[in-house]
Amino acid sequence: MKIKVDKNSDALYFRLDESRIVESEEIRPGVVLDYDKDNRVVGVEFLGISKRATPTELSSLQFQTL
Repeated sequence: MKIKVDKNSDALYFRLDESRIVESEEIRPGVVLDYDKDNRVVGVEFLGISKRATPTELSSLQFQTL
């Protein structure tokens, strides 16, 4: 899994695997899902991230495995 914060496009992107993206769909305003050829979600993008999180929060993302 890869996570990318793009300050220029004001987006946060989660890439779940390296499958080729064949389709994207904005499922809610500012939330885009990327799909592979088998219609599986392989990426999730959040647009306008500066309105959703502070720069401090974006600089130290935390993960929890249960």
